[in-house]
Amino acid sequence: MPSRHIKKCPECGSKNLIYDEQKGELVCKDCGLIIEDKMIDMGQEWRQFEQGTKKGRGGAPLSMQKFDQGLTTNIGEVSDIYQLGSEKRIRKFFRLKKWQERVSTSIERNLRLAMAELRRVASFLNLPNFVKEESSRIYNLVLQRGLVRGRSMESVVSACIYAACRSYSIPRTLDEISAASDVERKEIGRTYRFITRKLSLKITPSNPKNYISRFASILHLSPKTQNDALKILKKAESSELTSGRGPAGIAAAALYVAALLNDEKKTQREVADVAGITEVTIRNRYKELLEKLGMEEKLKIKEAESKKKKKKEIKKKKI
Repeated sequence: MPSRHIKKCPECGSKNLIYDEQKGELVCKDCGLIIEDKMIDMGQEWRQFEQGTKKGRGGAPLSMQKFDQGLTTNIGEVSDIYQLGSEKRIRKFFRLKKWQERVSTSIERNLRLAMAELRRVASFLNLPNFVKEESSRIYNLVLQRGLVRGRSMESVVSACIYAACRSYSIPRTLDEISAASDVERKEIGRTYRFITRKLSLKITPSNPKNYISRFASILHLSPKTQNDALKILKKAESSELTSGRGPAGIAAAALYVAALLNDEKKTQREVADVAGITEVTIRNRYKELLEKLGMEEKLKIKEAESKKKKKKEIKKKKI
């Protein structure tokens, strides 16, 4: 498109100007002077990239989840074979397709398999798209620096997903990622520590508060219980009870205490299964919270009140 500020030729003063779309030039029709060249067309692009009536402005968006970020052009799809005429062309088609796969580098082949595994594990864990993109970006960095060598691809992918979840404060435990990827928990943790050290990733420790809403929704606890659990965690943080302890364990214990205070009794086994920890961990954290925060008396009063209510209900039924 011609510039708006140029209205006449600076050489002859003619207003008869022509814009050449092919060359991107602004030319005077009277004297032939090229007033402007290498001009950028800021108008809409109407070329058609896909079959059909809809005209797209470009291809699919770039994505780190694809081994080539979605830029590679593949030699025909299988449906294109039927459009070829002779048998000679069909043979040529398969030969070209085979050579395209052969000339791909080892990094491309590794990325193709790794990104497929990453999408599978992430979909199993119901992770949002931005976490998938971040984990794909971390895996690309790991691969470029040659840190995958000597380690299984599955463990590195799982560690990258865990690192992405931690960086975005998405509550996913190592046990959940281990169950989704069929890789041992210790191996994922070891690889995760190795990656964060080598890439100098600054990831803050996961906060127990991030687990409360998720655990509470699975256990079908009320909003009041969730709020009480958050208050208990806040007091625990001020008393330095959360430092040096697993975030899932302390969050589960806070929920268990809050559920008891609100007459929503859940067994330690139920809470432990949801949090992916043992009953011993729940019991130890539960005792620590009661002792340090002075909540033993509150629970005793609550238990006495609940017993009285039960006795009254039994008497009413008898009458």
